[in-house]
Amino acid sequence: MKIRHFLYNSFLIENDKTKIAIDPGQNLWIFSLSSLIPKSEWRSITHILITHGDPDHHWQSDRVAEVSHASVVCGKELAKVEDSETFLVDPRGRGLTSWISFKKAHPLGIGETIILDGVKIEAVKSVHGSISVPILWFKIKRKPGPGKRTGIGSMGYKITVGSKTIVNLGDSILQKEWAGLKPDVLMLPIGGLGNNTWTMDLSEAIEAVKLISPKRVIPCHYNVPFFWIKNIAPVDDRVFKHEVKKLGIECSIMHYGDEIEI
Repeated sequence: MKIRHFLYNSFLIENDKTKIAIDPGQNLWIFSLSSLIPKSEWRSITHILITHGDPDHHWQSDRVAEVSHASVVCGKELAKVEDSETFLVDPRGRGLTSWISFKKAHPLGIGETIILDGVKIEAVKSVHGSISVPILWFKIKRKPGPGKRTGIGSMGYKITVGSKTIVNLGDSILQKEWAGLKPDVLMLPIGGLGNNTWTMDLSEAIEAVKLISPKRVIPCHYNVPFFWIKNIAPVDDRVFKHEVKKLGIECSIMHYGDEIEI
């Protein structure tokens, strides 16, 4: 099985029969506003997992689903059902004013599990923190909550494909409920430095690794571009890797397009 990373929290997990896309969102760098997952990959995707409704996670999900006819899994707060038809918050809409029909959508609540074409997907608690991003002389501030677009549908996933388990936590602050998940691979955000408290920071991410006890860790959602800011959520991933290795756990630092095998 191979894993590829495409910045933020965007991943492809692939073996001979399965190709899972996690968070097929948009690159937010103003000079490269494009799909994080290359369009050449879309048609062969079999499963789409959306951790929440922010643009870097959800922006391209309906387009990927239309091309691939893949099953889509998301948190229940990102979806609504009307007349037996499932709608998700419009990936490119403003606020909660528009919704788009997804033909093969499967909204999950915390602890719920679904098996789709041999892939077992369990919903894991994920809590998106508040956002404070400096833009020139002012700050963009957003706080998740009922009726708010920021972080809507926040959900992590424990994915079982064959004999391998992978946990992806989306954009989340530290949660004690993660204890004992023990996956083969853990994907977790580490870029919640200073006012950027939408995710764990480096020290909190280390605590999460201790709680979860994975065999391998892939840090994500750090040192990423945001409009004209070239490096938001800055973290020294070498320090993170050093601390993880001290726990006897493997750590893979992945940049855009990098691939590992597990």
